[in-house]
Amino acid sequence: PVFAGMNGSAIENFSCMIYNISLMNCTWQAGRDAPGDTQYFLYWQNLRYDDAMECELYIKDENGRNTGCRFQNVKIATEKAYFLVNGSSNDSLIQFYDEYIDLYKIEKLMPPSNITVNCDEIKSGCIIKWQQPQISHSNKDKCFKYEIIIKYK
Repeated sequence: PVFAGMNGSAIENFSCMIYNISLMNCTWQAGRDAPGDTQYFLYWQNLRYDDAMECELYIKDENGRNTGCRFQNVKIATEKAYFLVNGSSNDSLIQFYDEYIDLYKIEKLMPPSNITVNCDEIKSGCIIKWQQPQISHSNKDKCFKYEIIIKYK
């Protein structure tokens, strides 16, 4: 495909992470050959449900250039989400960058909650209980594997 715009002007190192159940951060770097006045704009869409939305809160570098975005109230659907970052400059056309991402693959999980430890000195054993972390797209406990590390002090 032929992309309009100057080679090397599209963003690089695009990545996103979902955390705290419904918050998403995306970051990128300006294209290495982009003119100094280039400004970038991020749009994304949960493919089956939503219209494309522009970033709500841009993260800016020291020159005021958008190099990231924070989203709130992100819902993870089963379909891939589509991300598009385009740019504008007074000097030249800027190439766009786009990517499809499975949102569940970029979710950083919360730790388990309500951890309790009850030890019985007579039976010399302990019962450890916890609740699965809250996640936005599923409540399937069978998806989780847990590891307990016990350090004796």
